[in-house]
Amino acid sequence: MRLLIIFIFLLSNALANDVPNIKNIVINKELKTYKNLAFLDSKQEIVELNNFKGKVVILNFWATWCAPCKKEMPSLDALKSIKILDNLEIFPINIGKDNLKKSQEFFNELNIKNLDIYFDNPITLAKKFSLRGLPTTIIFNKQGQEFARIFGSLDFSDKSFIEWLSNYN
Repeated sequence: MRLLIIFIFLLSNALANDVPNIKNIVINKELKTYKNLAFLDSKQEIVELNNFKGKVVILNFWATWCAPCKKEMPSLDALKSIKILDNLEIFPINIGKDNLKKSQEFFNELNIKNLDIYFDNPITLAKKFSLRGLPTTIIFNKQGQEFARIFGSLDFSDKSFIEWLSNYN
């Protein structure tokens, strides 16, 4: 019995090191694979997620009317410039039906410099991913598989998050 308790303690500590101590991040027990994930850039051209295999990809779903999105966007912008995450692609995807001008005003107001604006397409990713609220962030590994989600806002400059994410970079 004691041996079992020690084993469980050691195993739980080993697994805890893999996950940052962030309450709203969920690590998938099984990797999720999707087909035909695409969204639009600011010129209304299609961006296909499959073109980014070999990189860690963050899809961040937001809207201009979303207060928590406004709070987290500057730290998401700063995440793009962290050198140890040089294999990271970040796509902030507006799903609030906002036009480009309104989205640009949102980025300008927050002084967003490292990120581009993307939009959900008519075959909505919001439905495909069954999004329940904003912001929601989905993280894909280098093989293009979803391995984690963040529900709600996050300070992307959190050191434990950056360290954890760098393990996948």
